[in-house]
Amino acid sequence: MRLLPCYVSFRWFLEMRAERQTVVRAEIVKINTENPEPSLIHYAAEQIRAGQVLGMPTDTFYGLAADPLNLRAVDRVYEIKSRSRHKPLSLLIESTDQAEDLAKPLPDEFYKLAKRFWPGPLTVIVRAGSRVPLKVTANTGNVALRVPAAKIPLAVVRAAGIPITATSANLSGASECTTAVEVRDQLQDRISIIVDGGTSPREIASTIVDLTDPEARWKVIREGAIPSQEISEFFAQG
Repeated sequence: MRLLPCYVSFRWFLEMRAERQTVVRAEIVKINTENPEPSLIHYAAEQIRAGQVLGMPTDTFYGLAADPLNLRAVDRVYEIKSRSRHKPLSLLIESTDQAEDLAKPLPDEFYKLAKRFWPGPLTVIVRAGSRVPLKVTANTGNVALRVPAAKIPLAVVRAAGIPITATSANLSGASECTTAVEVRDQLQDRISIIVDGGTSPREIASTIVDLTDPEARWKVIREGAIPSQEISEFFAQG
């Protein structure tokens, strides 16, 4: 009779330890890259609008997709990545019209770049409009925008009716992910849903061009999928 309480206590201890060691694996939602299924796109869009942060394929690396107008969701993006709050978040959008809703009056250089390189791996930094939360801009007053050449994130943006965050789906300082499995393995229980759009079409980040300095007009601050030389030659052509 005296052994029973000890046995029960020890069994409870083992169960509790096992529960703590259990990692909740993220739900992986497989979506066709070329012909995204509308029902799955709407599911992903609804989750984002509800404040969830999803792993999302793009035309570069997998990203963390959240509603940038939802401050709690923005906080979760920073928490998931262990990202410094001094670093702004880039956004995926569907068109230049949507860019106009998120930015202050856009310079001519913006429209020239958008016409030439969007959809594609070019991120453009412009002055943020009042609609963009300061948390997204990291108090810089600037916002980084991109229209991806990838059907899944574009369809999600359209279905959600809002832009989505686009920061890479990895821990800060760790390697970027090119598959849904890599995202799951690296972020583990930090994220609950990952959209699987197959392997990323390229293993290089987008090029970033800054248009916020009126004197410099434009400046490449990160060379990526589009060479800096190509940007220079483009502007040289007038």
